[in-house]
Amino acid sequence: MRRTKLGLLLLMALLIGAFFALDLDSYLTLSALQARQSALEGWVDAHFWQASALFFAVYVLSTALSLPGASLLTLFGSAIFGVGWGLLLVSFASTLGASLAFLSARFLLRDWVLRRFGDKLSLVDAGMAKDGPFYLLSLRLIPLFPFFLINLLMGLTALPLRTFYWVSQLGMLPGTLVYVLAGSQLAQLTSTGNILSPGLIAALCLLGLLPWLARAGQGLLARHRLHARFRRPDHFDYNLVVIGAGAGGLVTSYIAAAVKARVALIEQHKMGGDCLNTGCVPSKALIRSARFAAQQRQGAELGFRESQARADFAAVMARVARVITEVAPHDSVERYEALGVECIQGEARLVSPWEVEVGGRRLASRHIVLATGARPLVPDLPGLSEVPYLTSDNLWQLREPPRHLLVLGGGPIGCELAQSLAQLGIRVSLIELADQLLPREEAEVAALLQQQMTEDGVHLLLGWHAERVEPLAQDQIRLHLRRGDETCRLEGDRLLLALGRVANVGGFGLEDLGVELTARGTVAVDGFLATNYPSILAVGDVAGPYQFTHFAAHQAWYAAVNALFGQFKRFKADYRVIPAATYTSPEVARVGLNRKEAEAQSIPFEATRFELKKLDRAIADGETQGFIEVLTPPGKDRILGATIVGPHAGERIAEFTLAMRHRLGLGKVLATLHAYPTLMEGNKYVAGQWRQAHQPKALLPWLARYHHWRRRGKLEARQHPLQTGPAANPHKES
Repeated sequence: MRRTKLGLLLLMALLIGAFFALDLDSYLTLSALQARQSALEGWVDAHFWQASALFFAVYVLSTALSLPGASLLTLFGSAIFGVGWGLLLVSFASTLGASLAFLSARFLLRDWVLRRFGDKLSLVDAGMAKDGPFYLLSLRLIPLFPFFLINLLMGLTALPLRTFYWVSQLGMLPGTLVYVLAGSQLAQLTSTGNILSPGLIAALCLLGLLPWLARAGQGLLARHRLHARFRRPDHFDYNLVVIGAGAGGLVTSYIAAAVKARVALIEQHKMGGDCLNTGCVPSKALIRSARFAAQQRQGAELGFRESQARADFAAVMARVARVITEVAPHDSVERYEALGVECIQGEARLVSPWEVEVGGRRLASRHIVLATGARPLVPDLPGLSEVPYLTSDNLWQLREPPRHLLVLGGGPIGCELAQSLAQLGIRVSLIELADQLLPREEAEVAALLQQQMTEDGVHLLLGWHAERVEPLAQDQIRLHLRRGDETCRLEGDRLLLALGRVANVGGFGLEDLGVELTARGTVAVDGFLATNYPSILAVGDVAGPYQFTHFAAHQAWYAAVNALFGQFKRFKADYRVIPAATYTSPEVARVGLNRKEAEAQSIPFEATRFELKKLDRAIADGETQGFIEVLTPPGKDRILGATIVGPHAGERIAEFTLAMRHRLGLGKVLATLHAYPTLMEGNKYVAGQWRQAHQPKALLPWLARYHHWRRRGKLEARQHPLQTGPAANPHKES
């Protein structure tokens, strides 16, 4: 591949060099063409088809090499071939030549640009995938942009060749026609600068905007049709109505109240949503108790005799309930009403793009934000309706420990709950369809977790598919599994479903309004978090693409600001740096890319790793399992992503999140003073390992010679003192 690129580059350089060395550009002047017009017309009349083929080939080659003189060749073509045939030759030759230039730029330069600017180019490619034909057509229609530069720049993107060709063929036609018509009067032209008058340039620019104006008009017409069956209220009771008091809804209403907007927050169940009542808070309280149980079994390593304390499951679950109660005031009605939010208990229903019904009231608001969250996924598993099953919603009602818990799903929720319950002394079997736990993580990360979970007593069945479940006597259940040709029957007394979550999009009027959904079943939103109704926005799990509490809060800022101040300025939601953590033992935290994702996206990277067993604080704590790995572009310290496996990984990932958010490289992390001894030092040490691997190797031998010279010079000065002055010998009298 490299030889091919060098060969093509050399051929192009030779052709361009020959063009200027042979002074061929002197033939592409207006005066030269006018002087030879009569002779060339006669030759064309005598050899029409040969002349057409030669002209076509020269035009293609000139355009492919981005040589100057394309406009003069266009004039010349119509002058000697006539308007019709000249337009045909020039139109197809220019498009073919442009396509060759496009392909050359892609072949020679795209890989290099991808290595250096992969993150920025990925954003450009995403935009081109969505609006590439519109961008290209506008650039082709507007004569202010050099066509050869458009060819080269488009070649660096992922725009398909067929799209580039047909759009270029269409887009260059108006400008080509202007030059062809001018070329029919070649003898009367005094300058090519007179062809495009300011009025004609303005007209072509307006023509270039026509696709976008047409698209905007189409959007306005579609929205008019959407709103046609609704009557817009004459006045609004609220600036913002928020449906759902989970993380996304709470933060949205908080921000709206802070800027003195009138806001109503509607919740049909409990304030705080899933995170407070059935998700983050109770699961972390359970994990705390489970880790204490696990630490007791490690007492001998810390110099203690083995503890005989056993977990009291009912007491553990009672503590989980107390933790929820203690955190609840942060998300309470009292707190939010004190902030200026009107909290309404009830089931909301959308009746128009601006109106919500709740408890017999109809609330009119300029904007509505959907923050209805998600619920546990319940699969279509034969026999499931015949057995009592658990989810992350009702697990917290247990007070008696299961004798044998079957967990279906090896994602973050399944792993956290399965490991915690096993550490509390419960027999647990976990079934995962994929060949590893945490399928989105690297295999090595999953292997470390699998090893620890096995040591904690979790029976792992990876690669198995649940076919059906059946009830047995004495509250027992039997799960039938299959892996290829193998079958397995697993018996237990409780089944926990941990297969992910699905967005809550039904039951509150979205279907009646015609709010669009994605293929994943979430509410479809644009980059500004608006649905197909501009007055309705969505945040959090109901919108996606991530189902994290902190991500919902992140989206909430954009939704609130865009809803309240969008008439002045709208902000596109920024999803570039989103950290995630799985609170197993060891913890797994990540921000940006890991190896698996970088390889899947063909993004060049180098990985720098620091093992936790080399960190003083980890050794002192007796928690040396894990590592820190950072991905960077080859030869650069810019952070593409970081993965931390080990204790408090969720806390320690924050430094890399901050660095990526503010474009700070590993050099800045290395230059930051970290307290000793702390786990955070690992972040600095991995930066140090990157620096060590990128030492200026060519300079180091010279530095060694310099220091050797410095040592030798002082030694010789002591051994051979100079005798050039009276003070040279301190024992000799003056």
